[in-house]
Amino acid sequence: MKAMVITRPGGPEVLQLADVADPQPGPEDLLVRVRAAGLNRADLLQRAGGYPQPGRAQAVEVPGLEFAGEVVGVGERVEGFAIGDRVMGLLAGGGYAELVVTHHRLAMKVPENLGWAEAGATPEVWITAHDALLQCEISSGDAVLVHAAGSGVGVAAIQIAKLLGARLVLGTAGSDEKLARAKALGLDVGINYRTGDFAEETLRATGGAGADVILDVIGADYWDRNMRAIARKGRMVIVGLMGGASTTANIGVLLQKRLQVRGTTLRARPLEEKALATRAFERAVLPHIASGRMQVVVDRVFPLAEAGAAHEYMASNANFGKIVLEMG
Repeated sequence: MKAMVITRPGGPEVLQLADVADPQPGPEDLLVRVRAAGLNRADLLQRAGGYPQPGRAQAVEVPGLEFAGEVVGVGERVEGFAIGDRVMGLLAGGGYAELVVTHHRLAMKVPENLGWAEAGATPEVWITAHDALLQCEISSGDAVLVHAAGSGVGVAAIQIAKLLGARLVLGTAGSDEKLARAKALGLDVGINYRTGDFAEETLRATGGAGADVILDVIGADYWDRNMRAIARKGRMVIVGLMGGASTTANIGVLLQKRLQVRGTTLRARPLEEKALATRAFERAVLPHIASGRMQVVVDRVFPLAEAGAAHEYMASNANFGKIVLEMG
């Protein structure tokens, strides 16, 4: 099969389309012919040598944390799936390829209203956002602050927060255009971080109380402002470190406000935990995507052979929603 291989750590130029051996499914696996695969920030980190695939070293390193495609092989102990099914799901790696193998418990049927690009754009960011907000014990009436409101995770989190009962959803982005598009998806208060202080804007919008829940993909650069923006007994979950991992912080605010701060990731979790997160999303959120109430937003689609250009585009932060590779 054809796959996009990381030939060595480096920039987008190290991605090379190559012939590699077809993956071999086990008795509980599905063999899937991939039609689309979503890009994620983790792919850029992996390509640069900073985020290797968990588990044993692969003979060739192929990035890609999610896929959508057609089942072409079914293991003997698999239940609920058949050859020809349209499926999507999470991967630890390997999505930039014509074929993938996945444990059947990590696969979901693709709703009829989703095309391949939308399906390939769904699993990683939507399951991440849903799982992260559940960890924050979001409840009806909460004010929720979502950073990077135009990112794949941000677009999903805005809609899921509304679904779970948030009374007010605030979001940050680097352009008024992105914020306007996010408001069409349910964002109540948009904050342009280039022209305003999101902590001050959050406090103003909440009457000084602050955000009950913060979903953060930035990390160190936002820590101090997040601590100002968060409400007493607030909950924050960190799902990304685009702004760095190290900071000098006054942790006294955690005590003063009685805060809960969590870190989370999907990729390195055991199969059982990823399967539980997948099923929770499938039950609570996927029906609303299938009905059209919630939207999977695809910004741009690239052919697999142009994965390097897709990485450059993602690094530019120009996208609103997901960037997707199409397998042709």
